[in-house]
This record gives sequence, C-alpha cells and structure tokens, in this order.
Amino acid sequence: MKAYVLTPDGPKLTQTDPPKPRPAEVLVRVRAAALNRVDLAMTRGHVHGGAGGEGAVLGLEWAGEVVETGPEVQGLAVGQRVMGSGAGAFGEFTTADYGGVWPIPDADMSFETAATLPVALRTMHDAVVTNGALQPGQAVMINGASSGVGLMGLQIARAMGAGLVVGSSTNPERRARLAEFGADLAVDPNDERWVGEVLEATEKRGVDLVVDQVSGPGLRRLMQATRVTGRIVNVGRLGGERAEFDFDLHAMRRIAYVGVTFRTRSRSEVREIVRKAREDLWAHLEAGRLSLPIDRVFPLDEVEQALARMKANAHFGKIVLSIP
Repeated sequence: MKAYVLTPDGPKLTQTDPPKPRPAEVLVRVRAAALNRVDLAMTRGHVHGGAGGEGAVLGLEWAGEVVETGPEVQGLAVGQRVMGSGAGAFGEFTTADYGGVWPIPDADMSFETAATLPVALRTMHDAVVTNGALQPGQAVMINGASSGVGLMGLQIARAMGAGLVVGSSTNPERRARLAEFGADLAVDPNDERWVGEVLEATEKRGVDLVVDQVSGPGLRRLMQATRVTGRIVNVGRLGGERAEFDFDLHAMRRIAYVGVTFRTRSRSEVREIVRKAREDLWAHLEAGRLSLPIDRVFPLDEVEQALARMKANAHFGKIVLSIP
C-alpha cells in the first residue's frame, strides 16, 4: 500500500505492507485523513503514545470503510463506513481497536468531513464533560478556541447546556469567527483587559470551567478568570510546557487543576471515553450540530505540502488528506 512512513532518512511517501488486524481490531480502507498538530512532531521522530517512531506510518485521524474484522470485534461489519483515531492514518489501510471506532453518522457525510471529527469529539467530551464536570447553566472558557479541537469544545459546551461559552484566540480574524461555533464572548489573551471582560460577563465570579490548550505563562491569568472552586482542565501546552505556578492564587481560589492526555490511557479507558462521548453526542452529530470547517483538502501525494501549511499556522479548521 502507499503510505507516509518515517524512514531512517526522514518521512517519505512509499510502498509498504498493509497492517494485519488483531483479534479486537478492524482493518480499514482509509479514504481520508485529517492532520493534527502532533503530526508535525511525529515527522521529527517523536513517539506519541503507541504511535510513531522509525518505520511507522504517520497520522492519527481517519475515515474509511471496514474491510476486515477480527474475531473479537463487536458492532462493526465489513463494508461499514467508519471514522476513528489511532496510528497509521496516512496510508491506504490502517487498523484500529473496535471500541475506539465511530460509525459515520450520516450516509451523505463525505469521508473528508468525517475524518475531521474523531479526535476533537473524544478529546473535548472527555475534557468538558468527564474531567470538567460541566453542569447545565455553568460558564465555560475554551483557551485556544480557534483550533479544530477548540472549535469542537465550544460546540460541545453549548450542546451540553453551558450558560455562557467563552473562547480565546490571539488572531483577530479567527477570533471574529468563534461566535459561529457557539462562543458568546471571544477574548484576546494578548490584551491585558481580557480577564476583566470575563469577570464582567460572569458578574465578577469567573468561569466555572476552563479547558486549556495553551498553558505556559498564561496560566496565572486563567486562574484569575476562574471562579472560586472552579476547574481548569489542561489538554494542551502550545504556549509552553513549563512556567511559574502561583501556588497562593491556586490555593486562594481553591481551583481543581486537572491534567489529561491520551498517551497514557489504556485501551479499555479509550473505549469508555468513546462510549461516553457517543452516548452524549450522537444525537447532536446526527442532527448536524457538531461539525468542523475544512480549511483545505490535499491528495495523499501532497502530504508534505499539507504538513507545511499546518506548520505555518495558515489554516482555520482542519487540513485533510484525500486517499482515493
């Protein structure tokens, strides 16, 4: 099969053997794959959980058709249109544990559209609902809201009954579009007034929940914008993995600070995360209330141009590879 593989000389589009499904896995003919920022690190040899490393097919998010099922697979059949996340998305075939696979919710949904959804759905449902403990009527802030995952976070917060949804972005054009995805208030983290804007919108209390994709030195101001006994769920570190931590402010506001990643999740944990997300979000998916914009579609032969566009941060929404 044709695939984008990390070789000793760097990533290359080449021919390789298709993978074989294990007993609890499906073999999928990939028709489209979506890019995620971690793909850039994996092209440099970084390992992401069980994905990546020399000899690996790169890519983490895909949509396609089931062509083979292992003997332990439940609820999926050969020929079914599916979407999912896991290793080996940038190739003509991939395998995945059946418990992490989603049926494509609409017969008319394209593979390119479906490929944009799995990572954002499971990541943000886990952050907003499971770890964020969102309750109807509460105020939620998605820090770093203009990414694909961030845009889905805004929509999930709205779908699950948030009373106020705040999104942040440093880019004015992207910030202006956050309202399309459910934001009541869009703030600029580079503007010193943003904490005051959030406090004013919440009658001086602060938001009940922050889902933070940025971290770094901006954490202190996030705590200032979080109510006493509120929660901050850290899902990303685009602003830096290390920064000073104001322990006194953290204690004074009695904030629950929760770190999450999929890199240390067991297969059974991922299955449960996907099960919960499907239970809460399936009706919204079927109704078309949860979606992400596609920035641009590249053929698999132009995977390096697609990655370059992501590295340049020139996109809004998802960059997708088409794999006919």
